[in-house]
Amino acid sequence: MSEKLRLMTVHAHPDDESSKGAATMAKYVARGHEVMVVTCTGGERGDILNPAMDRPEITADIPGVRRAEMARAAEILGVEHRWLGFVDSGLPEGDPKPPLPEGCFALVPLEESVPPLVAAIREFRPHVVITYDENGGYPHPDHIRCHEVSVAAFDAAGDPELHAEAGEPWQPLKLYYSHGFSRARLVAVHEALLERGLESPYGEWLENWPTDRGDITHRITTRVECADYFEVRDAALLAHATQIDPNSRWFAVPLDLQRSVWPYEEYELVRSLVDSTLPEDDLFSGIQEKVSL
Repeated sequence: MSEKLRLMTVHAHPDDESSKGAATMAKYVARGHEVMVVTCTGGERGDILNPAMDRPEITADIPGVRRAEMARAAEILGVEHRWLGFVDSGLPEGDPKPPLPEGCFALVPLEESVPPLVAAIREFRPHVVITYDENGGYPHPDHIRCHEVSVAAFDAAGDPELHAEAGEPWQPLKLYYSHGFSRARLVAVHEALLERGLESPYGEWLENWPTDRGDITHRITTRVECADYFEVRDAALLAHATQIDPNSRWFAVPLDLQRSVWPYEEYELVRSLVDSTLPEDDLFSGIQEKVSL
């Protein structure tokens, strides 16, 4: 490695960073690059999904517990971390769905939510930014808002006429969307489990895959091989103990099978100010040459 580069990933809630691209981050940290995770909200309205953590002392201080979990996950991954300070919108359920809570992240106007991320970009000066696609990865209002804020901030950070109060302009060179759950990946792992005579946690998921929901595989431009860091990813996930049940399907697939069947994490390159030949196997492809000039 001739140049230390910087990667920023922008997420909606604490734990999203560990379930979406964590092995990639751990790989780049191990190679000497700098990585920052930005979390838009505190996850205050997240449910406790691990029965072992559903205890009075935990429910009494969900914001504090989730901050501590995030700090531990960042330590495991070896990344810097920044809170943007917005309030979790929750995931509305029902038909019709109830209105979002007043003051939540998804309702904050972009003119208020974009500048803090612009400031973080200008301070950290990332070469690459990763966020969610236009559907948020899944249609949680905070994930969709995270996408909108991230794209706007990527475009604004290098413009000296925008958000002068947010610091000296800095233009990241590449913007990616993370794609964690392609149907092709689920099918490959599902079939490999069955071939081994093992039970698959994905059978019902695949059977109920919406007919109007295609596969994002055709959008993938970049596959980062990171199988050596799946254990780090899992440790970071487990640090979010209120959200991650160690007995859940997150951990139902043996690591050796994951490494042999699907040893990478996948991304879609959507903005690039450098030359990079697609498909790629490196988020920094084309950047090393640019910054070394």
